[in-house]
Amino acid sequence: MINGFRVFDAHAHLGAALHSGRVHTADSMLRAMDAAGVERCLLIPFPVVEDVRLEHTKIASALREHPGRFAGAACIPPFIPRAAFLDELRRCAEEYGFRALKLQPQYQPLNPMSPDSDWFFQAAEELKLSLVCHTGTGAPFALPSLFLPAALRHPQLPIVLSHCGGSSYYLEAIVAAGIAPNILLELSSLVPHQVLEVLKYVPATRLMVGSDLPSSISSELGKIAALEVDIEIRRSILWDTPSRLYGA
Repeated sequence: MINGFRVFDAHAHLGAALHSGRVHTADSMLRAMDAAGVERCLLIPFPVVEDVRLEHTKIASALREHPGRFAGAACIPPFIPRAAFLDELRRCAEEYGFRALKLQPQYQPLNPMSPDSDWFFQAAEELKLSLVCHTGTGAPFALPSLFLPAALRHPQLPIVLSHCGGSSYYLEAIVAAGIAPNILLELSSLVPHQVLEVLKYVPATRLMVGSDLPSSISSELGKIAALEVDIEIRRSILWDTPSRLYGA
């Protein structure tokens, strides 16, 4: 717990990243979680890896070996052959019980506005997954507004805008969430006064927060636990919303 609140870290990376050299294992993740008071987190592969299937298998092993501590998300390059993409996504959802699909437009430049990209959103919807979309750095395809058409075409698909557009585009994320009720916002990278601005327009039942990296757990999740808002708002962001979406 953090300040008496159960905590579900809604965005954390596990595995080996080719683009940054970072390596996070289940054991190192658990040590960081336990030190900070985090009960559970959503594990996502890094967007640039040597072997996507291997990274998914690592996450599946963490789910199996540490029940109740992790949920899983797939992250698959969208430009590999379509059949291979769908087979791997189905494996993650049906064999491993993953709860989400991640898109990182900064490294996976899929244009969410293009009709040719609709298969990506449809695949997540058909497998009853949430779609976690990096927003902020990586514009233009990481702009929050670009996910609005897909959200409106797929109203049953939860679309989580990770980092809430970042400090540069968080107001755009607020507008997107105001138009499409299936858009949720993940608040990592925002500073507390920006989080309070988000709360003026988007209910806490559609907000969550993640660490992104183990070194950021205390700062990212602690900022929510320390917000001067009603207890129920903090509880929703830290536990209820991500738990409802990714499973408790």
